[in-house]
Amino acid sequence: MEKVKTSPDKFIASLPDDVRPAIEKLDKEIAKVMKGEERVLWTGVFWGGSKQNIIGYGDLIYERKGKKIEWFKIGLALQKNYISLYVNAVENNKYLSQKYGAELGKVKVGASSISFKRLEDLEMSKLREMLKRAKALM
Repeated sequence: MEKVKTSPDKFIASLPDDVRPAIEKLDKEIAKVMKGEERVLWTGVFWGGSKQNIIGYGDLIYERKGKKIEWFKIGLALQKNYISLYVNAVENNKYLSQKYGAELGKVKVGASSISFKRLEDLEMSKLREMLKRAKALM
């Protein structure tokens, strides 16, 4: 995946009416917590081989197999059947998504991902708490 010149706002405006309000609300919440961090659209083939558009917040550079990898601290993506958040912060060798997962509502938690079908399924106060912790750690 790579950063593209298309603005996140333009991308959000292009989303279908039934999902745009949820993405807009999440984007505003994440951007508020991540104030001062870069907000950019990433596009390309994601790990599972599917084409993705992810709004990334903050720059993360890490090394993997001797190569420097550029990525985002927090990511927001609309999938086919759900919304995904990617939180690349780790505390005590555990991704924050795993640490906070049980408190985030009706969500599915992966290593660094949180997925849910509707915004109403997500506990927003716990999301804010997790995002603030992620920013502090990174």
